[in-house]
Amino acid sequence: MKDITNSFAALYHPVSALVVYQTKGTGSDTYVEHFDMDSNGNPVNAHPLTIREANILAKALITDKEKSKAFLKPEGILPTNVLYINPSENGSLLWYSKSKKIKIFFTENLEISNGIAEIPALLWYADRNKLIVFALSSDRRPTQKTKLYYAPFFNVYENGNVCMGTVSVNIKSSASVEGFTAEWESYFFNSYFSHLMQNHNPVKGNCVSLWKELIGTEKPFPKEVLKKANRTLKNLLP
Repeated sequence: MKDITNSFAALYHPVSALVVYQTKGTGSDTYVEHFDMDSNGNPVNAHPLTIREANILAKALITDKEKSKAFLKPEGILPTNVLYINPSENGSLLWYSKSKKIKIFFTENLEISNGIAEIPALLWYADRNKLIVFALSSDRRPTQKTKLYYAPFFNVYENGNVCMGTVSVNIKSSASVEGFTAEWESYFFNSYFSHLMQNHNPVKGNCVSLWKELIGTEKPFPKEVLKKANRTLKNLLP
């Protein structure tokens, strides 16, 4: 896949500075002075560090280890589309999405127009570096016995692994459940689909013709073209 998202670089500007003073000898005392910064980056308005400023500093100094403890934690009640969570540092998540209309992008060589089309329900399994996608035959919440179908897209291997190509995947170690699923789905659909993987045709019939017929129409996704993957949801669980 080719990444079509814009590249953004965060530019940081100095807003404050701290100077720590300490007396010499045993039982030394410490004094912290806070400076604001003017528009030219020069320190101004020196004053003793206040409790409020100290609290802001403490929040900014959360260690990476503490951030990792927040990995794959829900922002509130656990979303109903989540099926399995491994919240460890190298954890993973299994979730599903219902059929919906979404914009899809294709490379020029496929001669398929970019546009909106309906897609089937999907099953997603991912860690911070890898994504696996399969299709589902209905919008019902799947169980361990639910049969899986090949995801009807280009750039997906027969085993469900997604080839991300030049897409730069950057899932933070502090990503919430909601952020994690949203980011992976965005990476997947905000990229150009380009080719079949190792001659694996994920649908019954011609994959190019399928999307040419669906893009820009109100047609429901034809579930009869989905091909069984000869595995169930249970096969994806560790």
